[in-house]
Amino acid sequence: MENIRQFFATQLRRAFTPMLAALRRLRITPNEVTIAGTILNMVAAALVVADHLIYAGIVFLVAGCFDMLDGALARMAQKVTRFGAFLDSTLDRVSEGVVLAAIAYLLAAEGHAIDAALVVLALMGAMLVSYTRARAESLGVECKVGIMSRPERVILIALGLFFDVLPYVIYIMLALTVVTVIQRVVHTYRQLGRQEQ
Repeated sequence: MENIRQFFATQLRRAFTPMLAALRRLRITPNEVTIAGTILNMVAAALVVADHLIYAGIVFLVAGCFDMLDGALARMAQKVTRFGAFLDSTLDRVSEGVVLAAIAYLLAAEGHAIDAALVVLALMGAMLVSYTRARAESLGVECKVGIMSRPERVILIALGLFFDVLPYVIYIMLALTVVTVIQRVVHTYRQLGRQEQ
């Protein structure tokens, strides 16, 4: 799974090279790209609330591209900073939170209270996926394992928006985030066990 993810990431970075070069020439900073992506996610959330799901899906995918561009731009421009990484991670949580909150609102407004509650649990699962990685890495363990990291969640949510199948997407996302959290807990347990031997 990690090899497939790396392959697609490499191909996307190659496709974005001209855009990255243009951003660099315009002196746009990686942090500005990060903030722009967050603003686009807020627009996507507003479109979800307004029940314009296809437009929301388009904006959400563009915002997802911004999420990939900021790190690549930082590396290309040699502007990788610890604050930039912190800002990126923080605003990723904001972006995911506002879009999932909008989905929960839409489902609740349509009378799907249980599905809306499951969105909250899916959001908690998404936050735990990020938290387990951050906590593991603070303990000196690389923790990129798992089948439902942020890129997969972005694609899954976009599919739900495009095809108006949000409840089913939420069921899948909830189940796979739980699996991913378990994978990361087990991985960290094993790695720390090896370090302590």
